[in-house]
Amino acid sequence: MKTDEEGLQDGGQPSPRARRVLTAFLLLLVAVFVGLGSWQVQRLFWKLDLIARVDARVHADPVPAPAGPVDAAADEYRHVTATGLLEHDKTVLVQAVTERGAGFWVVTPLRTDGGGPTILINRGFVPADRSGEDARLASALAAGPVTVTGLLRITEPGGGFLRANDPAGDRWFSRDVAAIAAAKGLRNVAPYFIDADATPNPGGLPVGGLTVVTFRNSHLVYALTWYALALMSVVAAYSVHRRRFV
Repeated sequence: MKTDEEGLQDGGQPSPRARRVLTAFLLLLVAVFVGLGSWQVQRLFWKLDLIARVDARVHADPVPAPAGPVDAAADEYRHVTATGLLEHDKTVLVQAVTERGAGFWVVTPLRTDGGGPTILINRGFVPADRSGEDARLASALAAGPVTVTGLLRITEPGGGFLRANDPAGDRWFSRDVAAIAAAKGLRNVAPYFIDADATPNPGGLPVGGLTVVTFRNSHLVYALTWYALALMSVVAAYSVHRRRFV
């Protein structure tokens, strides 16, 4: 039986050499798919551990807000508390979309007691049609020091999706701690902000406690997909290899 230059035998069947090459390629795909599936399994267990650690932080008793640097992996979503004076004249509104609809986060600096750092407090959400004086007035009704309890959040530099913060125009699309501090002339500012909890503010606004603490976890689906592709490649490799003996 003869083969042509394209690796086909008489009758249009692949030559033994072509079948060996195809089999080797399919086995290579098996190795790649198994490797990708195993990596997704590792990511799955990492994500489950992360979710467990964050859940423990969120539901732990509040601790004093840190005065120094923080680490995103170890500190984000930590349950913290801080006491001081809110500087309402330096409040900024950050565009937000929440379960209550579109509106703004009300972010106000808190000058902490005892010479500690100034901490940006996300006091909560106000709807777009009530983002004027309502945004600043609610907690300003309570004079004197206040104690804020909530979740420590890591700064959000730059802006939102396809929208950059505009400090000069006082238009904010993310809670960028450094940029807000610079725009409002704040000094000794903590490198994080606090999402206030659901404790009601005088007058009902802003509404706190809307932090979304969820993590997308599709790693098991991805792992099963890669392993299924690996199995299909094994079947295809076996079929190609077997044909050489038929």
